[in-house]
Amino acid sequence: MTVQETIYARRSIRKYQEKSVETEKIELLLKAAMAAPSAMNVKPWEFVVLTHPDLLIEVRSSLMFAKFDAPAAIVVCGNTSFFKHPIAEKFWVQDCSAATQNILLAAVELGLGTVWLGVYPIHNFIRRISEILSLPKHVIPLNVIYVGYPAEEKPARTQYDAKRVHWQTYGSPG
Repeated sequence: MTVQETIYARRSIRKYQEKSVETEKIELLLKAAMAAPSAMNVKPWEFVVLTHPDLLIEVRSSLMFAKFDAPAAIVVCGNTSFFKHPIAEKFWVQDCSAATQNILLAAVELGLGTVWLGVYPIHNFIRRISEILSLPKHVIPLNVIYVGYPAEEKPARTQYDAKRVHWQTYGSPG
């Protein structure tokens, strides 16, 4: 696929078909996630896959903007016990965000819809998701990604804004 067919087509989907996502497709999303770059190759990510309706209801009721009925969710977490070097610990959010973006883009390729729901750094969201998933203290939920077959279509688009691009120094248009 081209940039336009994958990256521009990635849109936040909030309406899903009442159809389960195949385990094989979830595993492909996770493999894509783990192909992401990682500072110092620490790979601090861990993932909790949710397909049980009761857990999905709990997550929906715990996050302010998570009221959508997706048949599956992937919770992207950072495991702080993986860090051997104190500097590496500072990059877990970037590493897990790169893994998240890979999931979002791979989902487009698989005909799935997704929406990224932030958890970190909101303390109440972190606490509640950690409780629901029985996460140990050293595993921090970064976000929840709802996954399902889309029940809505959105046109591909870019949000390119030349006013936000600076060449060589800030304020230089090029």
